[in-house]
Amino acid sequence: METVNGTICISHAELTGRIITTANLNNLVRRGRVQQVQKGGNGRTALYAVESLPMKWRTEVYKRYPDLQEQAESREFIDTVEPDGAALNFYQTYKLADGRNLPDDKVLEYASNAAIMNAFRRCWDAHVSKRQRTGKKAVAGKEFWSRAAAALPRLADRFNHSLPGSPRRLQMKFAEYVRDGYVCFISGKFLNGNAGKVLTDEQTGYLATLISNPNNVQDTVVAKAYNAKARLLGWKEITAAAVGVWREKLQLEAAAGRLGVTNFRNRKTMQVKRSRPTAPFLMCSLDGWTVELLYQKTKTDSKGHNITTYTNRLTIVVVLDPCVDYPMGYAVGDHECPELIKAALRNAAIHSRELTGEMLRYNQVQSDRYAIKSMADLYAVLGDKVIPAQAHNAKSKPVEPYFKHLNMTYCQLCPNWAGYGVTTDPMRQPNSEALNKRRHSFPDEAGLRAQIDEMMRLERAQKIGKLMEKLAKLKPEHRLPMSREMYLLNFGAETGFKNVLEGCGLRPTILGVKRDYDCFDLTFRDHASERWTVKYDPEDLTQVLAVNEAGTRRYMLEEKYVQPMALADRKPGDAEQLQRVRDFNKALEAETARRMGDHFEGARRVIERAAELPIHGTPALGACMEDRLMLTDSRGQHKDNRSRNRLAAADIEALEVETVEIPVTRQGDDAEAYKVTDYSIF
Repeated sequence: METVNGTICISHAELTGRIITTANLNNLVRRGRVQQVQKGGNGRTALYAVESLPMKWRTEVYKRYPDLQEQAESREFIDTVEPDGAALNFYQTYKLADGRNLPDDKVLEYASNAAIMNAFRRCWDAHVSKRQRTGKKAVAGKEFWSRAAAALPRLADRFNHSLPGSPRRLQMKFAEYVRDGYVCFISGKFLNGNAGKVLTDEQTGYLATLISNPNNVQDTVVAKAYNAKARLLGWKEITAAAVGVWREKLQLEAAAGRLGVTNFRNRKTMQVKRSRPTAPFLMCSLDGWTVELLYQKTKTDSKGHNITTYTNRLTIVVVLDPCVDYPMGYAVGDHECPELIKAALRNAAIHSRELTGEMLRYNQVQSDRYAIKSMADLYAVLGDKVIPAQAHNAKSKPVEPYFKHLNMTYCQLCPNWAGYGVTTDPMRQPNSEALNKRRHSFPDEAGLRAQIDEMMRLERAQKIGKLMEKLAKLKPEHRLPMSREMYLLNFGAETGFKNVLEGCGLRPTILGVKRDYDCFDLTFRDHASERWTVKYDPEDLTQVLAVNEAGTRRYMLEEKYVQPMALADRKPGDAEQLQRVRDFNKALEAETARRMGDHFEGARRVIERAAELPIHGTPALGACMEDRLMLTDSRGQHKDNRSRNRLAAADIEALEVETVEIPVTRQGDDAEAYKVTDYSIF
């Protein structure tokens, strides 16, 4: 439908659809009974004057199109409206004063407004241009905007706009659009503050301080406190609903004060997404957890009464390999402490030997910051790099969700399950009445330890296959063996006593048994005066570590091999061990002889330098050594010779002393003789 020179016209398609056939219409046009206003073809649509139709069909047209007049008058605008892509992009990227984007429905609404205004501009320009070409008087603007306003309801079917329906207001909005562009359609409610009551930085700061109060007070209390200050300073008062709006607007600034820094870091700051290690022993994460299982314990109070408590729990420290969440090491105790952590690290080293045949270190150790200053060196024994997690950041430690897995997979099925943490919804906690009834069946401490050991055994059994598969992916440069010496130095137990070197080596008492250890290092016997602390592994006593009091010397000792006295008792391996001792003694004698040779060579040089001095000569050692040293004769005998020398010494009546004069020239004297007594024994 459209209007041509004031005539309401209907198109050929609309007329021949269900009103009249094409043959009848062409026949009526040919006979002049129906006026054809515009012929079809070349992109044009055939139009027919509705008022020229016979009454029969004219009535049917008005019946089917009751708003025929409005449709016809709005046709020129409907056919002219085209979507404005530039307007759509402008509103989608537009930023409000508070940093927000426009809502999606408003973006489409404002883009439709711009598209319709563009159509009105094109229609007006085309109308004015046509009138100027034909010389006819242009239609008054009042009439144009009346028809444009009347067409808006029709346009709303295709373009959801918010333009004013009044011709005057529509003309004013068009003028504003021509002057200001797309921004003229943006509602002022997006640009103003909260009803204009909280405007200045001082007002915003005071309200933000009240909202971020650590007591987390309600909106009504905040509004009351703010209004009390507002009455003094002449500010506008606000309602609790306004506080709710500002609480949402200031949620980032207020979160740290209301909920704490830890909550702020966990919920507001950007989180890092990480992938699991590709192979075992690349990284481990360790932490302690109070196991959610209860046990009963009986104590005697000061009055001698036995009191049994049923809310006791134990703590487990787990060294977790996050490759497949495998518990490489663990230890159970009353509470988390450095000793319990050390026991878990020791268990991890021992279990790595059970899996791979040698103790392996991790490339990276992640721990919390509990006793980090005293534990950092011990962590460095288990791992090449020690990187503690950020304080109060549980999300960064893989071992934290692992504890939740243990709690839900194993602990929750036990009758002595204590539930979740204290912050959990009470409706998810176990029935306290049922726990109270079966508290007498709770295990004691030993029973609970057995429960935890079984839980960890099942965990290892289920995941050992996946761990060994991924172990093949461990690169050689990432395989870091832990030496036996390093293990004993840091994780070994001590006897509590100090030992000194004896002829048979060290003889410490370990686990109540006197044991013999020795070292095949030639330098060990150089420190016979040292007092040694012996460190050992209770599960493997074949080797121990000896550390001196200053901690500056360390020697690995081997348990003495026991040789049978009778040749008939000898077994395979005895000869090799005996030969090993003989080779060591031979090397020790050779080394001792070499050292004595070096000493004698040094003494010879001293004697030679002394002979060059003006005064020389030393009393010779004589028979005073006869009872201390006697060399064998050519027949290999020395006892008879020693006896004869002893008897001959008894017959000596006097010691011959001869005084000789040796001229010696000293600096400052021409020639002066000094008497030198020679105590030579012949």
